Amino acid sequence: MHDKNILIIDDDVDILNAAKLLLKRHFQKVEIEKNPDKIPYLVNNFTFDVILLDMNFSRDVNTGNEGFFWLDFILDKKKDQKVILFTAFGGIEMAVRAIKNGASDFILKPWINDKLLETLSGVFSKKDQKEIQEAPTPQSIIGESEEMKKVAELIKQVAATDANILILGENGTGKDLVAREIHQFSKRKDKKFVHADLGSVSENLFESELFGHVKGAFTDAREERTGRFQEADKGTIFLDEIGNVPMVLQNKLLFALQNRNIVKVGSNTQVPFDARLICATNEAIYERVEEKTFRQDLLFRINTIEINLPPLRERGQDILLLAEHFLGIYAKKYNRKIKGLSGPLQKKLMAYHWPGNVRELQHVIERAVIITQNTMLNEDDFVVRKTNNTNNPVVETYYLEDLEKQLIIKTLKKHNGNITDASKEMGISRQALYRRIEKFNL
Repeated sequence: MHDKNILIIDDDVDILNAAKLLLKRHFQKVEIEKNPDKIPYLVNNFTFDVILLDMNFSRDVNTGNEGFFWLDFILDKKKDQKVILFTAFGGIEMAVRAIKNGASDFILKPWINDKLLETLSGVFSKKDQKEIQEAPTPQSIIGESEEMKKVAELIKQVAATDANILILGENGTGKDLVAREIHQFSKRKDKKFVHADLGSVSENLFESELFGHVKGAFTDAREERTGRFQEADKGTIFLDEIGNVPMVLQNKLLFALQNRNIVKVGSNTQVPFDARLICATNEAIYERVEEKTFRQDLLFRINTIEINLPPLRERGQDILLLAEHFLGIYAKKYNRKIKGLSGPLQKKLMAYHWPGNVRELQHVIERAVIITQNTMLNEDDFVVRKTNNTNNPVVETYYLEDLEKQLIIKTLKKHNGNITDASKEMGISRQALYRRIEKFNL
């Protein structure tokens, strides 16, 4: 690290001096700064290989909001800038959230010198590679339970056909992964897979999102737009959360599926499309039909073949298999040397009900990998509370990424997709909001 430059920003002079004293023996140049208001000048006029950033600068304020603000500012200016956060132990959840927002790592105060140097070394260990921003998605269904073996076999049987597929299952069971798996096994695998999250589309933008619009079709239609169906032509379109489509719009969707063509908003011309249709929902869709809140003819159109995904709690040893899988992914992503899961932790994972299914397990393992100070993941790496049944421990998880995604969707809906207004309400910059929209594929 002797050829690297580092900037340390903290309002505590003692922290600055101690860090500089240690790191000047390992870095070519160590700059320190007490005033965070000088960050714009420093970032715009100098180049640093890594920035150590405190999360709280105001006395008696421990929200971490200042750290989030300056992290966003730095990454807006230089998206590849490596930023490591200083945080007290009480701010561990803030550190997890900050890493998800783009920080490279975090360091607990007071730090252990060897651990600080190891963390910095880890950040530079991949200096010739692009930073990993997201955990890779598994390319095949993971599971050895009988339920998942049946699902995997069904996927292979139906993928080669062009039959419409409806995937049913609770939130977090992996419906999007199954859809991608079907596409990968299909004759359309070399064409586009287009994911349309219908749960995030407001009613007034529904037709424009799926079918597109022509220039001048409405006030903000400054140029022609290609809709998701046309974008998926010759490939696969995945209509996720189809149960969220309002009744008033279901007939328009049904018309497009029946006729295999769409009409752009503001146009009378029919545009044909050729796309494999896969839909998914966590709704009790047959009950919705009985309640007359979902059209029966639309259900018949989309469910030539149904695939039912079992909840994680019914998949037995798949829980540990998936936990080990995610451990490998996140240990690599966060450069953690972790050997495996302790026996007591394995028992706890198997005993838990997993209401959030595979997605919840993934978040639990990621969070544990981030915060652990051990070479084995164990019970101490989880926040645990007790239910009324003292024999049934619950792992309390923090869906920071899910909450952030839902907040963005809700705010964008409220402002009809207006980035400027949405970013103002959320208290972040337009560039930061664009980064998150790209991150969540919205």
